[in-house]
Amino acid sequence: MKLTKILFSAVTAVGMTVSAMPALAEWAPDGPLKIEVGFGPGGSTDTMGRVLGQVIEKNTGWSVIVENKPGAGGTAMFTAISQRPVNANIVGMGVSPPLLTNLVKRPDSLPFDLDSFEYISSLARAQVALVARKDAPFDDIAGLIEHSKSTGVPLAFGSSAQKAVMEYVAEKSGADFRYVATKGGAETAALILGDQVQAGFSTGEHLQYLETGDMKMILSLNDARHSYAPETETITEAGFAVFVDPIFFFATRKGIDADAKAMLVKVFSEALQSEEVKTIVQNSTQGPIVDLGPDGLREALYNGLASTKLLFGK
Repeated sequence: MKLTKILFSAVTAVGMTVSAMPALAEWAPDGPLKIEVGFGPGGSTDTMGRVLGQVIEKNTGWSVIVENKPGAGGTAMFTAISQRPVNANIVGMGVSPPLLTNLVKRPDSLPFDLDSFEYISSLARAQVALVARKDAPFDDIAGLIEHSKSTGVPLAFGSSAQKAVMEYVAEKSGADFRYVATKGGAETAALILGDQVQAGFSTGEHLQYLETGDMKMILSLNDARHSYAPETETITEAGFAVFVDPIFFFATRKGIDADAKAMLVKVFSEALQSEEVKTIVQNSTQGPIVDLGPDGLREALYNGLASTKLLFGK
């Protein structure tokens, strides 16, 4: 009996000692965590990055600094990250189409490829829509193509990828599109409503006009239907093997410690569940959080690269 009591007391004492020991320290940055945004201040990418940084700081107690590093649609920022020593304290925030376009159009002038990075998290998708006036004589891409063959269709675009998609469609279908460059969705909407072009691309500016009935959506340029227009087909569903799927994402230079990567993935993923981040993403993209995880993000970027090669004939 005494032996049993002694053993019990000893085990209990060891258990208390172990439970009283501090947990092994988890990885944390040895200075501020820097989130470098590949665009200038004030835009949607910058705004989402800053809110996310604030939430990470609140959740972890780390010092988080968000810095703007504009240039070539984020390509300059990722170039700098790829050329610095490996450093898990620095995470870049970019959007996929400019990066993929540069990798396809000028690969020999860039010091990196998609294998140069560790992927941490995605944040959201920009939902790219092809829209037209409510009274346009077509309701889908097939109708637009047929209409263009008889009259030619002025078509507004805000990025080289958008134009490349429609050039691909025209090549495959015999459509006759007349391309009009704009500075973005707001200018495109004005041209459509003013009957200066018959269709154009938008990433959210058109939503108010869908609600008022002044515009209609013709096509999703993404590889998935839009959350607010599930009845409208995607470009791939329409029979064209290309898409533009802008993904907002975070990455750092390849080679960081596995514990550091695991902690960054955990911290970013937890921040994405906050109401603050959900709200700013919804307001900025008109869509939900899209957290693909590191492997899913990597796969999505490689799929996007393959589509971009098709667009530019590479």
